[in-house]
Amino acid sequence: MNVEDEPDLKWHWRKMFQYFLQGLIILAPITITVWAVISLFIFIDNILPNFINFIFPDFANAGTTGEVKKIPGLGFLIVIVLVIVVGWISSSFIVGKIVDLLDHVLERTPGIKFLYTSLKDFIKAFAGNKKKFDKPVLVNVDGPDVWRMGFMTQRDCHSFGLQDHAVVYVPHSYALSGIVYIVPINKVKILDHTTSADAMKFAVSGGVSDVHE
Repeated sequence: MNVEDEPDLKWHWRKMFQYFLQGLIILAPITITVWAVISLFIFIDNILPNFINFIFPDFANAGTTGEVKKIPGLGFLIVIVLVIVVGWISSSFIVGKIVDLLDHVLERTPGIKFLYTSLKDFIKAFAGNKKKFDKPVLVNVDGPDVWRMGFMTQRDCHSFGLQDHAVVYVPHSYALSGIVYIVPINKVKILDHTTSADAMKFAVSGGVSDVHE
């Protein structure tokens, strides 16, 4: 091979590597999203048949291999409908009182109350009438000109004797975890023109995602 052909060969390899990265940027988010959705669908779809097989093993009609026969999508549909029905009937007065009674019992049961209240508060933080992650802010905790993206979950800490302090939750990048800061209110900047979704994407993505006003 001639020495003059080496630059062309390097150029071709560099171009192929660029195409590989470009294809990876396109395919990776699509593949991961599809995989996550399908995995969630399969998980929910398997809840009902496995539950019926556990409670009524003779009624589940298992095959010769011992696996429960199921119609794809039926378990997922029934679970979704069941959740909607529970949400609908819980709005009635009588059922609402029963739910409140059950909620009262679970919140005062040793061992269970920690898990139950933690999950309930976490879900309510994202949905329902008492959403907590709906106030994106910038919080100054590291230095005079260093700011973190987070969400103000409480405007004052009177329960801790800190009326002039706010509670800010700061999510970690590329993780489901985060950290809670209790800081003076003057160290918090409320982002009125930024949506919660954009703020969360920006924080979790390590600042890669754009924030649209």
